[in-house]
Amino acid sequence: MALDSGEDTKRRLLDAAGEVFSRQGYKAATVRTICRMAGANVAAVHYHFGGKEGLYSALLSEAFETGLRRYPPDMGLPADAPAEARLYAFIHSFLLRMLGEGKSAWCGKLMDREMRDPTPALDSLVQRHILPLSEQLRGIVAQLLGNGAEPDAPQTRLCAMSIAGQCQYVFRSKAIIDRLAPEMRFDEAGIRALAGHITRFSLCALKNFADSAEMADKIGCPP
Repeated sequence: MALDSGEDTKRRLLDAAGEVFSRQGYKAATVRTICRMAGANVAAVHYHFGGKEGLYSALLSEAFETGLRRYPPDMGLPADAPAEARLYAFIHSFLLRMLGEGKSAWCGKLMDREMRDPTPALDSLVQRHILPLSEQLRGIVAQLLGNGAEPDAPQTRLCAMSIAGQCQYVFRSKAIIDRLAPEMRFDEAGIRALAGHITRFSLCALKNFADSAEMADKIGCPP
């Protein structure tokens, strides 16, 4: 097959790579398999991306950007919307990117594999995409904590991690949830309901966080 330098070949390679990498992971996936699925010459990967690592890095970035375009973390809310509403929007968009179907679902599947078996592409992805999202969530959490809480304060970071952890648990433990709670649905309505629950649970925790020092002392854990 002749080498095609056009955008069509590049697009087909990314589409095929999304399916192969999300299913097999970076190490197990082969350029030959991706090219066969894309109907492209194996030399096309080097031509367009510089090799397998470049293709994977480009795919990770595109998957994240695609998910963020489809489900932005503010979900269209104005910047001056109440912090509670912005927290719900952030959680809802997070779950949609992780649990949604179609090409935007690559983001969740690829990130799950990347977190379990990191590649050199992770550093760039964190700086370009994940750090800004973390800063946004910590800003919302600091506002909800009140009392002068700072986004970079250790307790703010831990609270933000707890919220993100709830979202990640559902994605990474879906096979178990399907068996423990088979009635749960992860369609659009189910994800919206789940986002509402995580938001309400988190808001209750944040509202009472300042008063939890006494409780922590009773159970013998650090405040």
